[in-house]
Amino acid sequence: MQLFEFLAAIIAAATCAGIVWGLRKLMPHRIPKIAVPLATGLGLIGTTIALEYGWYGNQVANLPEGVVVVEHGSGKQMMRPWTYLVPMTTEFTAIDTRTIAPHPANPALRLVHIYQFARWRPVEDGFLAVDCAAGRRVRITEGMEVLPDGTLSGAEWQTTAADDPLTKAACREG
Repeated sequence: MQLFEFLAAIIAAATCAGIVWGLRKLMPHRIPKIAVPLATGLGLIGTTIALEYGWYGNQVANLPEGVVVVEHGSGKQMMRPWTYLVPMTTEFTAIDTRTIAPHPANPALRLVHIYQFARWRPVEDGFLAVDCAAGRRVRITEGMEVLPDGTLSGAEWQTTAADDPLTKAACREG
């Protein structure tokens, strides 16, 4: 995907430069020479900004039905000064609600397939155990074991807030 975005930015920059160059040839004394490199830079920066801001929407639009976004992160970045005006979403977490599995002996314990998306990084996926009764969760890693009674051995649980969107989505009935 990065190669396509790079090519789109180069093509946009060349197109902007070509338009201004053509206008300069038609009206040589009205458009200054500096306009061609300025148009090139504006085309490159404008396309890059549009691609950056469009990333989140494109990713969410391509999620399969049943995979829902539960958290997203956006912020201001020094090297992207426009984000001080409009913060840009650079990461988000989604869960697959179609595969949420309660433990047979402990229905409050749910196994959830989680996906973590971040700009310029591959998608990371894994599983979380969510304890709906205690309001806590833990990422499933090697060495953990779900015991027959529905408890988890080897887990370092993270307590979640009552309004935690991931826990709420995982514990929603139906």
